[in-house]
Amino acid sequence: MKTLLLNPVKNPDALGQAAALLRAGEVVGMPTETVYGLAANALNPDAVKKIFEAKGRPQDNPLIVHIADVEQLQGLVRTVPETARQLAAAFWPGPLTMILPKADCIPDVVSAGLDTVGIRLPSHPVARALIRECGLPLAAPSANLSGRPSTTTSRHVRLDLGGKIPAIVEGGPCAVGVESTVISLIGQTPRLLRPGGVSLEQLEKILGKVDIDRALREQIGDDVQVSAPGMKYRHYAPDIPVTVVCGDPERTAAYITRHASLMAGIICFSECAFQFDLHERRIIGAAEDVQTQARCIFDALRAFDPVYVDEIWAQCPSDEGLGLAVANRLKKAAGFQIVNVV
Repeated sequence: MKTLLLNPVKNPDALGQAAALLRAGEVVGMPTETVYGLAANALNPDAVKKIFEAKGRPQDNPLIVHIADVEQLQGLVRTVPETARQLAAAFWPGPLTMILPKADCIPDVVSAGLDTVGIRLPSHPVARALIRECGLPLAAPSANLSGRPSTTTSRHVRLDLGGKIPAIVEGGPCAVGVESTVISLIGQTPRLLRPGGVSLEQLEKILGKVDIDRALREQIGDDVQVSAPGMKYRHYAPDIPVTVVCGDPERTAAYITRHASLMAGIICFSECAFQFDLHERRIIGAAEDVQTQARCIFDALRAFDPVYVDEIWAQCPSDEGLGLAVANRLKKAAGFQIVNVV
């Protein structure tokens, strides 16, 4: 299969072509502000199955449904609690997914058989234009092979899925760089299932108390049923083993220099980079610059694929703000192989 790159800037009919494929039950790579997604008609179970086939994704890993306008939410869920309205007013369009009771129109293949569904309204103008053009809600996990680092450019999508899908819509590099925050509004207390572009601190300002799911801190067993993507299985991982080192940047850099082999690849902060001049290294920004870290982390993990290194060591951001999402992606990539330096 030839994979077309459809660029709305260069081709006025690009979105029309992509929308026609989606209406015909095909899958399409789609840019969002978080990461690129692999989109299909969320109401067509046969189309959604093609997402799992292209990615090699486990069937018990639920998908997120993307909409273009808040009004679309009503037909996709049974109820919209006041907390959902408050979050939508504060963070939509944007990198926030809400878990809500699903309506009957959502196929089981989207929700992994659960009675809930994740919904988000992306802020990327191309994503919203594509959803409007095809007139459909779009189920769209990240557009990478299952378990691999997520895709933040169309080139990443082509490397993973070229020849497996009919088209990719070009939308430039992703502005946020890590997936959306996922919060469950099922039950009395909201529960953070996945950190992302909306921070825990931002959620707490709206909701008050927010519980933290244990999947953020430990590997979840394959036998556990989950209600959001990225909660179990090894995610975001290159083929090379990763070790994450947490703590003060100077101390984590010193620890890595003592323990990393000369054939190790290093993911590091810019102020510590000079300590790894003899290594293959990828700089993800300054220790305090979590926005740059979020934009760079998946590219850094992917960058070692064509380079011969026998292991990857990574400095870990703090858990504050957006840093919680970056740290989560690194720890998942490492399979929670973590060293805490005190």
